Amino acid sequence: MIMKKIFFIVAMFHFTANAQEQLLYPGGIPNSRPAANTEKAVTTDNITRISKVSIPTITIFPAAKPNGQAVIICPGGGYAILAWDHEGTRVAEVLNQWGVTAIVLKYRLPDDSFNVNKSLAPLQDAQQTIRYVRANAEKWGVQKNKIGIMGFSAGGHLAATATTHFNFKANPSDNDTTSARPDFSILIYPVISFDSTITHRGSRDNLVGKNPSREQIRFYSNELQVTAATPPVFLVHAGDDNGVPVANSIRFYEACIKNKVNASMHLYPKGGHGFGLNNKTTNDAWTERLKLWLENINR
Repeated sequence: MIMKKIFFIVAMFHFTANAQEQLLYPGGIPNSRPAANTEKAVTTDNITRISKVSIPTITIFPAAKPNGQAVIICPGGGYAILAWDHEGTRVAEVLNQWGVTAIVLKYRLPDDSFNVNKSLAPLQDAQQTIRYVRANAEKWGVQKNKIGIMGFSAGGHLAATATTHFNFKANPSDNDTTSARPDFSILIYPVISFDSTITHRGSRDNLVGKNPSREQIRFYSNELQVTAATPPVFLVHAGDDNGVPVANSIRFYEACIKNKVNASMHLYPKGGHGFGLNNKTTNDAWTERLKLWLENINR
């Protein structure tokens, strides 16, 4: 317990002064096995990578002048690590500048040693965070119908899963009736599909194992789960992405169009994978396009 408190205190030095970190499940983590906390953070190349996340937390960045919107951010990392600042806290600080309250989710990474069902743990955490933000929206100046989810790479897969599976109760023991449907979705070079022809194999293997069932592949292939009830979506990808093929975003966009879902897709010829806030190959900033999209999404 002492070590956990020390970790939280040290972690806070990386955040802006008004950021607030708290446990996602103060009353006990569902779908978990008793295990030692072996979480580890390593910083190289100006990116802090967190591994072995078994205790999920949320870090809340309240906007100084809230515009009513909130965005839950899911950092990527192939379901093996979380690119905590590169695709998390730094993104939150940008959103704050626009008046958007940001919540960075440190979701559980799939691991049989501390999860009963490792494939469900990240989705349970995403749904719990959406419900929590919706239930506490007023204290941050957030409107309950302006709560979105954002994800990068494998975090984009988690965000897309939450976007398309909000009627699926990932934690069947939870009696909370608060809606887990995000009001909009922001997917940046996301893993969308578990179709072996286009998936990111590492993300798929880490979440569902190397021999998933046909049902698991379909369930987590989010382009197959889009319906007319899917919330508006903003997509960004690079055509030369050799980590997560651009076909992931294209298929999701096509599914949105087919189901008459409001979707905006921004493709760049270059940029590769994992460029975060800044695609250095272009002076067209995707963040500025996102800012305009957010300003117009609720009109």
